[in-house]
Amino acid sequence: MSALDAGPGRLLLVGGGNMGGAMLRGWVDFGLPADDLHVVDPQPGEALRALVADGRLRHSSDVPTSPFDVVVLAVKPQVMGVVLPTLAPALSPKTLVISVAAGKTVAFIAAALGERPIVRAMPNTPALIGRGITGCFANTLVTSELREKADALLSASGPVVWVDAEDDIDAVTAVSGSGPAYVFHLTEALAAAGEALGLAPDLAMKLARHTVAGAGELMIQSDDAPAQLRRNVTSPNGTTQAALDVLMAGDDGLGALMLRAVTAARDRARALSKD
Repeated sequence: MSALDAGPGRLLLVGGGNMGGAMLRGWVDFGLPADDLHVVDPQPGEALRALVADGRLRHSSDVPTSPFDVVVLAVKPQVMGVVLPTLAPALSPKTLVISVAAGKTVAFIAAALGERPIVRAMPNTPALIGRGITGCFANTLVTSELREKADALLSASGPVVWVDAEDDIDAVTAVSGSGPAYVFHLTEALAAAGEALGLAPDLAMKLARHTVAGAGELMIQSDDAPAQLRRNVTSPNGTTQAALDVLMAGDDGLGALMLRAVTAARDRARALSKD
């Protein structure tokens, strides 16, 4: 039995935007009771309004004045400093705080909320369809029971992985948190290349979308490593090899470019912790 099967207790979600909404839908679909699920968002989106209208959760513009067992922070990093002080009425000494705000450290959160169990989590946007992945770090006040509870809540949107060092969350952010945007841009570039070679724009985009989506699903379902899957597609001196000779051209290839891109994202995550 998972921590969700047992019930996480009263849960407060602060922020019902894209990421908060994705997690929320996972919890609602799992069947968390409406009486235990409360969302604070002064400007609820359409999906959140629909859930409220259906009676599947409680909603308010202000933080409730009774303590919750779990508080999930899904607001933008830039407003965390304003939001954190307002949460005091919803906290008890045992409240588990889970933050999905990029760059905001455990120390930053504890400075506003006091020393308490805190988990930093970095999900990604495929959580919107239950296909995300979340990287997590827990401070020393997070017991094994609380870690199991956090794991169960976050895994409603996809697999969860844990890191031992908080600094690694910045690298997780750069790889998987920002990673979907890299894949979307790859799809754009692949479609644009097809169009440049004479394909109709709609056809080029359809080919690119399904190729990227299908290759991703194949990686999930196959026991082979991506490198082996690549080799399986590549005939010596064939068309795929001709393209890979360009993409794998040392310092000018995709690997070197991706390293620079991911490093830039990691460095920006670190900078956010100082903003």
